[in-house]
Amino acid sequence: MPPRGPSQLDYVLVPLGLAVMAGYHLWLLLRIRRRPETTVIGINAINRRIWVRYIMEEPSGKHGVLAVQTLRNTIMASTVLASVAITLSSLVAALMASGAAHGLFAGSSGSGSGSTLVVGASGKPALTVKFFAVLVCFLVAFLLNVQSIRYYSHTGLLVNVPLAAHRRPASAVGYVTGTLNRGFYFWSLGVRAYYFSCPVFLWLFGPIPMCASCVAMVAALYFLDVYEEWDKDDDGCSDDGHGNGRERKTMPQEGV
Repeated sequence: MPPRGPSQLDYVLVPLGLAVMAGYHLWLLLRIRRRPETTVIGINAINRRIWVRYIMEEPSGKHGVLAVQTLRNTIMASTVLASVAITLSSLVAALMASGAAHGLFAGSSGSGSGSTLVVGASGKPALTVKFFAVLVCFLVAFLLNVQSIRYYSHTGLLVNVPLAAHRRPASAVGYVTGTLNRGFYFWSLGVRAYYFSCPVFLWLFGPIPMCASCVAMVAALYFLDVYEEWDKDDDGCSDDGHGNGRERKTMPQEGV
């Protein structure tokens, strides 16, 4: 029989907040697949393909320094995020092991109803689940950023191979672009794990702040992820694919 009282809010608001986050990202994924020119991720993927071809088409290799510097900056960004994630994971694990946070977030009786600070389940089992969820978010962010570093390292070598040295230049550009895009996709997912850790952390204070933060974060992410001006011509008319405006010319997206 489910617990009664304020702890029932966890069974309603927490799944609701998770559903809002999951639904938004499912919608974003479909939009990236169908209309990549209206999303920041899709626009960046198009420009990365142009950048790879620009670097590889230079026969003298003068653009190699530009490629190395650019990839070095991306590797540094992923390294910082990975380092912060593993540090926070260690901190959360230490708090879980020591039980130092139980006095603040959990009730003295451990029944889930003794804490006046937290509305909802606040016993030791519930607090352990909440801290474990925060720990999982940071560990996932660490692993995703490590994977992005892996693909950036591969791209640093592949992009410096002259395009004339390949038997099939178009396939070479597509492969290098796909490798670079995978690195950025893993990096983006790692940043999303950081974003998702904020509502999970607020869950420590109860399901109401957690659900409210999920809704607020989805609203903020919409303005960060969607950009429809790229899909318009110089006159401000949108290319709808039915003869209105100029013909849309897009490059294929590897793994978008």
